[in-house]
Amino acid sequence: MTLLRDHDLVLAFDHAAPTYDRLTALNPGYRAGLLRSARRLRLPREGDGSRVLDLGCGTGASTAALLRAWPRARITAVDASPGMLRRALAKPWPAGVRFRHLTAEEAATREEEPYDAVFAAYLFRNLTDPDGVLRAVRSLLRPGGRLAVHEYSLSGALLHRALWEAVCRAVIIPAGSLTGDRALYRHLWRSVLDFDTAPAFTARLAGAGFTGVRATPLTGWQTGIAHTFLALAGAAAPRPEGAR
Repeated sequence: MTLLRDHDLVLAFDHAAPTYDRLTALNPGYRAGLLRSARRLRLPREGDGSRVLDLGCGTGASTAALLRAWPRARITAVDASPGMLRRALAKPWPAGVRFRHLTAEEAATREEEPYDAVFAAYLFRNLTDPDGVLRAVRSLLRPGGRLAVHEYSLSGALLHRALWEAVCRAVIIPAGSLTGDRALYRHLWRSVLDFDTAPAFTARLAGAGFTGVRATPLTGWQTGIAHTFLALAGAAAPRPEGAR
């Protein structure tokens, strides 16, 4: 199948937004995994004084994980889908959290103040130009700033690929079909198979200029299927062309 991209993918997420939280709640460890990845940013003083960008926040599950891990941080959460953002905005948030309707590409070129950390959950396998966004994200981070990518990225072992196929065919695609979102959940299935393995994405991060890159697997059924990728921004990167 052809993967959904750009405008088509945004429309698919818009349509799925009303049922998205209910479906992700069926995934054992979904929210616990996000919290574990958020905590791996290891911000000082509960995040006090830190600016954090939640890139591709969806309905706010990743934002909630960041807020729980780092309750004193200032969090800017962005997403390309208006429908997903409406769901996020309908939830209660403290004053230190704000939401903006931006694509990852826009968010990575429009900010002027540097961030101390960037968190991106389930984002990079959906991007048309992941390398360009990674370079732009690096330019958004202060030197030594921290990046955590929480992503479905297979280990490369045949066992983990087979497990992902089985879960998608038996659970994910049928559940998405019940809500009329079969195309989105088939995209989820294929996008993971077509995306970088964990070693390949680690190399991609290093190629974008990040240092200290490492991949840590999530626990439970997602071991070998989902990872937290951690990296540091080195010297300030040049701003992408067109950035303000």
